[in-house]
Amino acid sequence: MSAVKTRYRIDGMDCASCAAKIDTAVRRVTGVADVSVSVTAGTMTVEHDGADLVILEKRVSGLGYGIFALPLTGKTAPAPAAPAHAHHDHDHPHDHAHDACCGHHHDHHHAHGHEHHDHGHGPSHAAPAKAPVAVATAVEGHDHTHLPGEGPWWQSGKARLTLVCGAALVAAYAAGHFVPRLDPWIFIAALLIGLVPVARRAVMAALSGTPFSIEMLMTIAAVGAVIIGAVEEAAAVVFLFLVGELLEGVAAGRARDSIRSLTSLVPKTARLIEGGTTREVSAESLTIGAVILVRPGERIPCDGEVLEGTGAVNEAPVTGESVPVAKLPGDRVYAGTVNFESALTIRATTEPSDNTIARVVRLVEEAQESKAPTERFIDRFSRWYTPLIVALAALVAIVPPLVFGAGWDEWIYKGLAILLIGCPCALVISTPAAIAAGLASGARRGLLIKGGAVLEVLRTVNAVAFDKTGTLTAGKPEVTDLIAFAGDEAALIARAAALEAGSTHPLASAILGEAAARGLAIPPVQNAGAVNGEGVAGMVEGAALFLGSPRAASTRISLSPPQQAAIATLNDAGKTVAVLLADGVVAGLIAMRDEPRADAAAGLAALKAAGIRTVMLTGDNERAARAIGGDLGIEVRAGLMPADKQRIVGELQHEGLIVAKVGDGINDAPALAAANVGIAMGGGTDVALETADAAVLHGRVGDVAAMIGLSRATMRNIHENITLALGLKALFLVTTIAGITGLWPAILADTGATVLVTANALRLLGRK
Repeated sequence: MSAVKTRYRIDGMDCASCAAKIDTAVRRVTGVADVSVSVTAGTMTVEHDGADLVILEKRVSGLGYGIFALPLTGKTAPAPAAPAHAHHDHDHPHDHAHDACCGHHHDHHHAHGHEHHDHGHGPSHAAPAKAPVAVATAVEGHDHTHLPGEGPWWQSGKARLTLVCGAALVAAYAAGHFVPRLDPWIFIAALLIGLVPVARRAVMAALSGTPFSIEMLMTIAAVGAVIIGAVEEAAAVVFLFLVGELLEGVAAGRARDSIRSLTSLVPKTARLIEGGTTREVSAESLTIGAVILVRPGERIPCDGEVLEGTGAVNEAPVTGESVPVAKLPGDRVYAGTVNFESALTIRATTEPSDNTIARVVRLVEEAQESKAPTERFIDRFSRWYTPLIVALAALVAIVPPLVFGAGWDEWIYKGLAILLIGCPCALVISTPAAIAAGLASGARRGLLIKGGAVLEVLRTVNAVAFDKTGTLTAGKPEVTDLIAFAGDEAALIARAAALEAGSTHPLASAILGEAAARGLAIPPVQNAGAVNGEGVAGMVEGAALFLGSPRAASTRISLSPPQQAAIATLNDAGKTVAVLLADGVVAGLIAMRDEPRADAAAGLAALKAAGIRTVMLTGDNERAARAIGGDLGIEVRAGLMPADKQRIVGELQHEGLIVAKVGDGINDAPALAAANVGIAMGGGTDVALETADAAVLHGRVGDVAAMIGLSRATMRNIHENITLALGLKALFLVTTIAGITGLWPAILADTGATVLVTANALRLLGRK
């Protein structure tokens, strides 16, 4: 049996410690080959070969997390069998004491009755053997608000547990003031409200292979504090622990929502044109080929192609582009963008589950599951770090009393504080939080980076090799020069457009586009047709016209020296020249060229300013390539086959350069694969999203520099986070041993550092 992948949404997973416990527990299930867990996305992908998924799901739910199967490709996945009672249509809270680092307590509100979705219950701790996990068959990358545990944070079981524990602590202080003799017992009762769920998770984590969890450290510290008589402080520490974890959950939820918020850009309904009538339907019901009407001011509900209508589309919600983009029939539009001016008729080109936004969300979430080298190092380090902290705490508690005769209570107290200081949560989350924020920040701006490893390598790139056609240039010719020898420019382009009417050749499209841009009326043509592959001919307004290359024209008439000189000048500029003959006389010249993208020069300048070498690798002829390269100020290597591009990338690497290759993802595939980072340039096509390590979805050359800049900012953020996490721990370790701080500051040092690290990482979401 070949290995298969199953993807899950994990509810209640708010930090890297949670992910580590889940990873360890799932890997122990027979048949599991690999596990990838993403904290920020709240997902887990399991690669397995005949594993019992029911056992796997019970392992996760036993740790206190909700687990819900999701499709891998955006389509509805087969669901595990659900119990008979799992199909009732009602709302019911499942009160889970979830783990998420601290005995998280979650309330799952299942909103059943959603159209096209299976309905099931979340895991029940009361009867785990009879309550398999619910299956969410919603489209991955679409609205997830119906999933359990995703309501406002203040409605969660974790928030209620924190409030109840806090209220019990206040009540204990009040009762202790009026009835002092009950003092220790009422604080023990307040302590148990928060500690029991934590201790339960600690035991389950230990049985699943994670003995040194934060829950275990917290349980040992609280029990130890009770034993030495610090009952009041132990109760307060448990409450502060829950508060810190609640804040951590809110921060993690914000990072998670930053990715999923993209899905809210897609409208829920669409106006379907069918049989000459228009009716409103669910956007999720659209199929490829469906024709829809989008009125001015409305969001476009699908990826598609404009059939009728012209006007500007505001792509800022998706791309960040401040200027609306003009759209003509045949142009592509993307789900979530806003029709700005006039009504457009659009044909859907993708399924709703596979539009650009859905794929970006899905691929970013999957990318977060692949760990960067720094993250893998931190994970390995934390496996040794926590046991060492436990050993250090034990030595601090035992050695001074045994060797130097110090007081047992004092040094046991310090040892317990060190246990709390030593929690690795802040350190472990420092890297994945920054990487997740960096990936999400890029995705919101059309910069798709497939994983933390790619994001980390981008920081070191010091050479970028660009393809020409479709990468540095727009990929379609435009009319650049009109030279009329008889009549004016308008008559010249109108006559040429008459001959090319109905043709789909790129040069014909350029001529027709120029005529349309000038608002010219195209005269009728008679007897139009191709002439031996040399050009096109026909009768227009009584004149016999021929439009073709200079070589074809020169076989019909003799070109004058000034005409030949003009053609040579245009060719030297990398332009293709068409000659229009009218009744055997040269009427004029039309020059066309695949022009550089509007931001190409600025994008290349930004790379050079960052100290990055740029080079153009193209299969185009030397003259055309040199002309474009001269305009853009880039090193040019022309006349290349795909294997040549791959070879040159290798040569740059042998020079010690870290190379990124930017191309269309098809004919540049060998070079993309050979480069340290392959970047596909495109408008959200399947090739652009799937063939390279990263993709510039909106075709801006400047986005390559932005992608490298984002990588560098992310790595700076990671270094700041690691320094912050270790620095706070070192500071409180010293002050605790010196007797300056105790249990309260220790727990604040742990949860506070985690919150600070996460908040620092979230700054990347606001990066421009």
